[in-house]
Amino acid sequence: MTGILLYLFIFFVKIFEVSLATLRIVLITKDERLKGATIGFFEVIIWVILASTVLQNISEDPFKVVVYAMGFAIGNYTGSAIENMIAIGTTNIEAIVHKSDGKELSIALRKMGLAVTAVDAYGMKDKKEILYIRIPRKQVNATIKLIRSFQKDVVITINDIKPIYGGYRTIRK
Repeated sequence: MTGILLYLFIFFVKIFEVSLATLRIVLITKDERLKGATIGFFEVIIWVILASTVLQNISEDPFKVVVYAMGFAIGNYTGSAIENMIAIGTTNIEAIVHKSDGKELSIALRKMGLAVTAVDAYGMKDKKEILYIRIPRKQVNATIKLIRSFQKDVVITINDIKPIYGGYRTIRK
């Protein structure tokens, strides 16, 4: 394999390999070690084959390194985009709302099947309620949209979390 076909091979295989690496890292950080290790096995096989292809006659064709680097950069972007679409894991949303909106919003969130814990709080000028909502990452946008339909000036923080033990809709026991 030579010329443009070789460059395309290097480019697209590197994108694929780095996308796998991104998913592997996310899975491992989400306590999915076996899945991450399995992906890592195939990732290394691909990397060895690709690296040996790039290094072969590198002094005669240094452009392979540029194509490899471009594949790496685009692979990072692609891998993070894929992971975002797959939305692996669980998220905790913390919403600080006016006390007057809290109860009604909690009911609406629970009707969506979400786990909500409400805590009384005090802001600078009025009473507040802090809602802690544990959800699958795939539901983040819909949940934020619902919260904002109740109150436009809500304060929302979002944190990815590791597996949860106990509580409503327990993921691991």
